[in-house]
Formats: sequence, C-alpha cells, structure tokens
Amino acid sequence: MNRPLMAAALAAAGTLLAAWTSVPAQASTSSTFTSTSNPVLFVHGYSGDGSNWNTMADRFRTDGWPSSYLDQWTYDWHQSNTTTAQQLSAEVDRLLAATGATKVDIVSHSMGGLSSRSYLKNLGGTAKVDAWVSLGGPNHGTDTANTCFDTSCTEMRIGSDFLAALNSGDETPGSPRYATWWSPCDTVINPDSSVALAGAANTKTACLSHTGLLSDATVYAQTRDMINS
Repeated sequence: MNRPLMAAALAAAGTLLAAWTSVPAQASTSSTFTSTSNPVLFVHGYSGDGSNWNTMADRFRTDGWPSSYLDQWTYDWHQSNTTTAQQLSAEVDRLLAATGATKVDIVSHSMGGLSSRSYLKNLGGTAKVDAWVSLGGPNHGTDTANTCFDTSCTEMRIGSDFLAALNSGDETPGSPRYATWWSPCDTVINPDSSVALAGAANTKTACLSHTGLLSDATVYAQTRDMINS
C-alpha cells in the first residue's frame, strides 16, 4: 500500500475506534424519565422536612427527572394529618399547574403516608394521583406514638379514631397504583405489619432503619420503577 493510502486507512481506523470508545453505556429504560413520567410529590414524616428527600431526589435527577418535577414539600408536622391532607391537595394542584401534567406520583415516608392517604380517600385525590408509595408508613398505627402528644402523633396510635376512619372500607381506593415498603429492622414502626395495605404491592426490604428507607439504593430503584411503570 502506498503511503497516502496507508495514512488514509489509519485515519479512518482511528476515527472508528474513537467512535466506539466514546459512546456511553445506555441507561436502563426503566430508569429514564420519559414523556409519560409524572411529577413526584415527596411527603415527609413526623419531625421531618423536605430535605429528608435530598438523596432520593438527587437519584431521580441522575435518572433524568427535571428538578421542576421533584417537589420536596415541607409542612407543619405537629398539626392533624387531616389539615395536612387539605394543604397537600393545594400543593398537588400547584404542582400540576406548574408542570402542565395531568397526574402526580406521591412518595411518602412514615407519617407522610397518612395525610396523603387521607387526601386520596377524602379529598378527591384518586383523580389526580397515578401512583402512591409508602416507605415505613404507620398505616395501622405504631406503639412508638404512645410517648408523643402532638395531634399528628396521637393520630398514629394503634386504634386511634383517625386510623379507624382512614382504614375503613377500601384501604386502596380508586385507580391509583399503591405500593408500600417495610423493613424488619425498623424500630419506629411497631408492629412491622402496620405498613402493609390490602390491595397494595407490599415489599419487605433488607434490614434497614426507619430513616434508612429514605437513602437505600435498592428501595429507590424499586420506587422509581414502580411509579414509572
């Protein structure tokens, strides 16, 4: 081969090699934000705030969700969960208006599951929510609430009037998809069986603490795939 032809061949080979090595590995389609993905409204628990979701929200951003679709909402956790449900209703409407979406997905931790369930059951939320997630939610009460006295906390006591009304009839009403995650090592929610709901997809996690549910990578991936399915 003469020198000009050899040089051209080597240049072409180099270009092809560069193209092969510069193509990034494709992310799983299940972890990618799409045109059908909903905005996510995060609802924290007792004594928490919106910053509790920083790790999970960052993971959603890494997987393609725009920040405008990730609402780390903060509310007054001392008040009745019924009051919080009313405020949550307004926040859902605000998020829908801001994004132009028709439905939201709600991801809740601990007590946040109670106000969001109240919104779904009593305030028409089933028409505006596509998927609902409870991470370590005291859906049927917890004995750790016996030692605190805020209105919201007394509502978490096993056998409270609030929980009796919330759990009466269908525990997963309407068309939203419901899912819960519970840990056998969660010492805040007692008994462990409190978390699961009839009609929901109920998942046992690895040995995680109550707050560990917020940052565990596996719980995140399962949550992401559930709401994005």
